[in-house]
Amino acid sequence: MIAAGVGLGCETAWLNVYTANRPPLGAYQQLHHTRPMAAGEIAFIAQETGNHWRKIFNVYAKLVFDLIDTQMPTWQIYRDKQLLQQNSGTALWFSSPFNVKNELSPRAAGQPKTIKLISGRQYAESLGLPEMEAIDRDFSINREQALIVVPYFDYRQLSNLKLGTLRSLIHTL
Repeated sequence: MIAAGVGLGCETAWLNVYTANRPPLGAYQQLHHTRPMAAGEIAFIAQETGNHWRKIFNVYAKLVFDLIDTQMPTWQIYRDKQLLQQNSGTALWFSSPFNVKNELSPRAAGQPKTIKLISGRQYAESLGLPEMEAIDRDFSINREQALIVVPYFDYRQLSNLKLGTLRSLIHTL
């Protein structure tokens, strides 16, 4: 499935994170399509925008690093060399003009699951998602759609312990 919208990463990603925010730099504010990130681009964004975006990328890298065999020795190297790049299987989608209702559909038999993570409960509530099963106060899931509402991608909200819970939920899909 190719996701339609504006974002960074692989258009055919198996792990898709949806967020209401974009990096506050001109190139990202003006982005109107999906494109893979270049080597060094994550470091550039973190350097130019501060700790907020560094945390988002770090949390995403830690999640993926423990989900798949990346062939890389650390999550930091994975983040810098593969996360959100061409053929990475990962994407970070921005809210506008993305419409999550149009993206949700049952998968065809034999098609691998495309996991969709909505970053932040407040953002999720604005999207009009299908019925979700509340797992606890932090996570909700729709197994048919492979859709999970997660805490915002930040160390305080999506701690290592909560990343473990998220990995377990992903494995159930």
